[in-house]
Amino acid sequence: MSLTQEHATPVPNNPFLSPSTLPFAAPPFDQMREEHFLPAIEAGMAEQRAEIDAITANPEPATFANTIVPLETSGRLLARVMIAFSCLTGAHTTPALQDLSTQLAPRLAAHHDAISLDSALFARVDAVYQQRTALSLDAESLRLLETTWDGFVHHGAALDEAGKQRLRAINEELSTLCTRFANMLLDLGRETLFRTEDVADLDGLSAAQLAAAQELAQSRGWQGWALTLTNTTQQPVLESLKRRSTRQAIFELSWNRASAGSTFDSRERIARIAQLRAESATLLGFASYAAWKLHDQMAKTAENVSSFLAGLAEKARGWLVAEAADLQAMIDAECAANGTPRFELAAWDWPYYAERLRSERYALDESLLKPYFELNNVVERGVFLAATRLYGITFQLRTDLPVYHPSVRVYEVRNPSGEAFALFYSDPFKRPSKRGGAWMSSLVYQTRLLGMKPVIYNVENIEEPAEGHPALLTLDEVRTLFHEFGHALHGLFSDANYASLAGTAVPRDFVEFPSQFNEYWATHPEILPHYARHHQTGDPIPHELAERLRRAKDFNRGYRLSEVVAASIIDMRWHTLPHGAPLQDADALEAAALDAARLDLPYLRPRYRSTYFAHIFYLSYAAGYYAYQWAETLENEAIAWFESHGGITRQNGDWLRSTILSRGNTADLATQFSTWLAGPPA
Repeated sequence: MSLTQEHATPVPNNPFLSPSTLPFAAPPFDQMREEHFLPAIEAGMAEQRAEIDAITANPEPATFANTIVPLETSGRLLARVMIAFSCLTGAHTTPALQDLSTQLAPRLAAHHDAISLDSALFARVDAVYQQRTALSLDAESLRLLETTWDGFVHHGAALDEAGKQRLRAINEELSTLCTRFANMLLDLGRETLFRTEDVADLDGLSAAQLAAAQELAQSRGWQGWALTLTNTTQQPVLESLKRRSTRQAIFELSWNRASAGSTFDSRERIARIAQLRAESATLLGFASYAAWKLHDQMAKTAENVSSFLAGLAEKARGWLVAEAADLQAMIDAECAANGTPRFELAAWDWPYYAERLRSERYALDESLLKPYFELNNVVERGVFLAATRLYGITFQLRTDLPVYHPSVRVYEVRNPSGEAFALFYSDPFKRPSKRGGAWMSSLVYQTRLLGMKPVIYNVENIEEPAEGHPALLTLDEVRTLFHEFGHALHGLFSDANYASLAGTAVPRDFVEFPSQFNEYWATHPEILPHYARHHQTGDPIPHELAERLRRAKDFNRGYRLSEVVAASIIDMRWHTLPHGAPLQDADALEAAALDAARLDLPYLRPRYRSTYFAHIFYLSYAAGYYAYQWAETLENEAIAWFESHGGITRQNGDWLRSTILSRGNTADLATQFSTWLAGPPA
């Protein structure tokens, strides 16, 4: 169904046209219909345009109160509907919503450009900015003024009219291309499945996994079994599958799913995205898109990022080659013992033999661990417990609030005083209507100015078990839950006056610090035994098994680091292209990037291939995927700080909350971090 002119007129009982009356202004998902979105978005754009016109028409001289504050608070209706629209198109979409997202992309880009390129509006913002030292603003208001002015300049407000016109055209085309790429990945996730009618192909999977695979096949009207793919190159099932031909088939299905010969070939689209981004950067006075993107990040320059990644690649390669030799020795011994022909370690072999080697060295494998990692225990007695120990907050399940899918759970979050200060939504399971990956976002942005408290959600893509089976997680999935909740804490604890500075509205290479640091608690001896309980007996994980788990934490580190560094290097290769470079051949670009980094090894593939690299071609990580490794250096400092200050204590947690997690972008991030490291005060 198309949602264009047919539904461009007002629809009765549209829930978006007035603020939510639910607790915390939570979205009324039970009232939302597909036909509500377009008229509400159009009304929201018109309302914000009128609000901007009122600012520019004000005959009084520009001040912080009559220009910056109304600009900051403009577009509330549009924000309300777009928050819900983004949530649904990411986590529970429909063909109609996908179609609408494509139709709306250029219109929304034009709307935002009309604001950021408005000469009269920028003249007022600039007038206030030029007086900033004489205004006696509080520190957060000064920060808002500075970031607002910088945002205008950085997005083209100072261009001449010809430059603005070209930038508008680029942004409209980019918005359409990126939205189509995102929708392609959703379709790709639904349609790309490994199918077999021979159960022997799946030797190594558990009974629960086989049951889920059979259930999936039956849901499609097929005989046999079917497996979905995650939106990463390597697939979790490769750790378990014994048949090499199956591993190879699944790996190649994953690797080639959006490339040559695929219905979803995205190579031309991503090449055009990169080309347009390079042109826009030149228009704005930068040598490359990476240079433009990094100007306000902690890394500052593309050269700094490239140097940082080169050093990591060299370190990772040394570990990787040694690990590969160990795996090849295991393969050789196995082939000799079985009398089968020797073969060289390939990319589809790595997860399987790495898991076997881990089991051999540490008497540890996923089949031993998964029975102790039941989803609800991990969330409520692990992720939440760590937050309670550190920050004193508690969580109360609420079943009275509407959700967008039955598997979503809502929790009220309370301070140590018992005061409810936020809501948290948890959406764990993979489904055809959800894009791949895991993420955190906001359903309501915190702002003291408007009296709004945070409503935060986490989304994961855990395989939903067959009916009657528990959801048992891998260690990586456990870490992902802790990771995403680190982002959630950054949003939940936000205590900013202005929404545009609140929560996770920080540089990309800082935003991953709270999330990566929160992973530390996943295997902490004061947290692990509380949630790692056998799903049948309730017994806590044996101390010896927990110790083996901790001893194995650095196992396979060369491979883990190499695959993400390889992806980061590919990201930077795309986004350091100069304006005027021809459309790139994605395969050739990747090969050249990995060759230069000496990561072009037969058993290594980047965590994401360009053709399905959502982070950089749809999400906001373009020239920023390095942020995970950058934040890891901050994480290591944080772990050392906690270990030297008594570990998991309320005093330590409260200090982290007050100096970093509640501050958002209200102060310089390097200063925030150094302030935290210097405390807490005696």
